Amino acid sequence: MYLRHTTIRKNGKTHIYWRLVRSVRQGSKVRQETVAFLGELDAKGRLKAKALAEWIVGQAPRPDLFEPEVPASAVPIDLRGIRLERSLRFGAVWLGWTLWQALGLEEVLDRLIGEGREDVSWARMGAILTIARLCEPSSELHIAEDWYRRTALQDLLEIPPEKVNEQRLYRALDQILDHKEALEKHLKEKLGTLFNLKYDLMLYDVTSTYFEGEAKANPLAKRGHSRDQRPDCKQVCIALVVTRDGMPLGYELFAGNRVDVTTVEEIVESMENKYGKADRVWVMDRGMTSQENLEFLRERGAKYLVGTPKSDLKKFEREILADDWEKIRDGLEVKRCPSPDGEETFILCRSEDRRNKEKAMHDRFIRRIEESLLSLGRRLERAKKIEDRGKVERQVGRLLGRNSRGAGAFKITFEPAPERGSGLRLRWEKNAAWSEWASHSEGCYLLRSNIKDWTAQDLWHTYIQLTQAEAAFRIHKSDLSIRPVWHQKEDRVRAHILVCFLGYVLWKMLEYWQAKAGLGNSPRTILEELARIQSTDVVLPMANGREVRIRCVVRPDRAQAALLDRLGLTLPSRLRLPAGIPKM
Repeated sequence: MYLRHTTIRKNGKTHIYWRLVRSVRQGSKVRQETVAFLGELDAKGRLKAKALAEWIVGQAPRPDLFEPEVPASAVPIDLRGIRLERSLRFGAVWLGWTLWQALGLEEVLDRLIGEGREDVSWARMGAILTIARLCEPSSELHIAEDWYRRTALQDLLEIPPEKVNEQRLYRALDQILDHKEALEKHLKEKLGTLFNLKYDLMLYDVTSTYFEGEAKANPLAKRGHSRDQRPDCKQVCIALVVTRDGMPLGYELFAGNRVDVTTVEEIVESMENKYGKADRVWVMDRGMTSQENLEFLRERGAKYLVGTPKSDLKKFEREILADDWEKIRDGLEVKRCPSPDGEETFILCRSEDRRNKEKAMHDRFIRRIEESLLSLGRRLERAKKIEDRGKVERQVGRLLGRNSRGAGAFKITFEPAPERGSGLRLRWEKNAAWSEWASHSEGCYLLRSNIKDWTAQDLWHTYIQLTQAEAAFRIHKSDLSIRPVWHQKEDRVRAHILVCFLGYVLWKMLEYWQAKAGLGNSPRTILEELARIQSTDVVLPMANGREVRIRCVVRPDRAQAALLDRLGLTLPSRLRLPAGIPKM
């Protein structure tokens, strides 16, 4: 990664705008990708970034870990023996530790768990698990045997590598799991205070994550609808609630065969028990929609905005064909349709991009079915023995099931054909009524709500924010590696997902911070760049035969310094050595 600048002259003044660029290989070519626009990097911008950092994280974490500035003194050094030792990854774990302390997680865990006979506090072990999940997601065994000893987290936490072992990490999982609900409440209040969040919108969605192994000791491990394309594996369902900004409010676990629509009542009651019944709007996709759930929400006085099944569009055929659509942006139109009883509002939406996507899908499935039907017809014509009609019909049924999006486009019949060896004749034709309706409804979807004083445009914009919940699941799976789950016991699985949840909180905090600092919204880029900053021991042999050891943080390069400057952070130059080690 490196800095590039653009010079612009305006009104007799010269302005230099900086951006961070990195090289990305795509096949045989290397192209430049802009990581972040840094603006002019002037003094005013730096002061603003510094104020932002102080607002989010306050003072630097554990200042006693860093060597204070001392007056320089001259000592005789043997230059031939100067060497570097103990090079460790510093930047990313230092940033993770900064985020952990900014959220007050160490204090709250210390208070919740209390002090016992343990040699290392469970709050510190929880920090190790979460920061590892943020920086380099891996198993507890990998953390203990490899990752932790390669990072300067051992200096920041003052815990030597030999005390971080697999069993202690497992016991830490058991300890923090008991305080899941208290942690959720603490984070909700802390994030709300830091970022002035609004909790009027509750975005709810469900995903699944699968197990490696049989997970016989876990009653939640069941086979069900897999969002990971792993129907061969047992799984557990994760129900997550986030704010309009994607900040997490809480989650619950359900058995892997649990149907989404059956989880709504439990989640609503759980969130209301934690955070009250204040004026909230529940936003859910069509997988959560049922008449029973909507009635449940209305009885509780809750507002909702939900997607509806595609089949409900047929009830609004007249409105779809009419021309009184309201255009809210290029390629998107909406229409408000009050329900007959006046209790609800339906919002018809029509997207050009979605129309093109659905049309391409229909065409692909129709082509597959047509090619397979032609092949089956030719086989029946060439058959020299009588085919079992039931077997052939089941074959056609499987074909239509695999291509259900285009199944309605065909009318298929079988006729007896004694003159043929197979005794069957396949006849099929296109279903004109289906094709006509498909051409009208492609790109359309339907929302429903009991909110009466919002415009169609407001309702659509609110529903689209449900993508924040979907993005949360993508981050959990791709950046925090929540899957696959290797733990077999139920409590350990719950604890693993809690650590991933805490890692996601750190991720979102960093994302919000860098967005405010004008650095885009890719925390992984920030972590990868800062991970290259190392700490190392400089060993200076003195003329009298003794050695002096100085634990230094390597000075960041120009691009890394620009990132830190925009985040308003200052790296320490030296770390305090543990007692008993000679130092200058």
